[in-house]
Amino acid sequence: MAHGTRLRSRLSGALLALAGWRVRVEPLPGPKGVVIVYPHTSNWDFPIGYLAKEAAGLRVQWVGKDTLFRGPLGALLRWMGGIPVDRRVRSGLVEQLSEAMDRRPEAWLVIAPEGTRSFTDHWKSGFWHLALAAGVPVGLGFIDAERREVGIAGYLRLSGDAARDLEALRAAYAGKVGLRPALAGTIAFRDRGGPHP
Repeated sequence: MAHGTRLRSRLSGALLALAGWRVRVEPLPGPKGVVIVYPHTSNWDFPIGYLAKEAAGLRVQWVGKDTLFRGPLGALLRWMGGIPVDRRVRSGLVEQLSEAMDRRPEAWLVIAPEGTRSFTDHWKSGFWHLALAAGVPVGLGFIDAERREVGIAGYLRLSGDAARDLEALRAAYAGKVGLRPALAGTIAFRDRGGPHP
């Protein structure tokens, strides 16, 4: 680990500890995968999650809506590992991200499946399609305000059966409480002909 990286790691860990947060991360099981983060209920999720990434020394990139990357802030967000995506356009997104993962020897992408900080009655299933298409595990990222813990609790190999995989995800996230608990989305895909990205 380079000196600058070690310094960022120590500083990030110290800031989280000062705010009363603990980082708990199971080591990445391989060079590629998708990490989902749930629950996503507050603007504070990003700084807490980013500091946890730095504290743990995780070499991951995160996916965010393209509107965040406009103007001078865009260059900083890209440097921080951000990948802009247009969530209004569904076609081809999974294929684009899968191809981007194929081109890199190491690629871990962080995605918030709720797609919003507001309450939603379903998850976007793009992460599910992406992990299946790329044949990679799904990391169970979390921000648990009740226990003041943030990190990755483990990894799941998807079966390809949406109902079975969602049941496993519900079990994995049982008891995890967001900063604004009432806004935690329902762990389900839209029920119109199956999952949708």
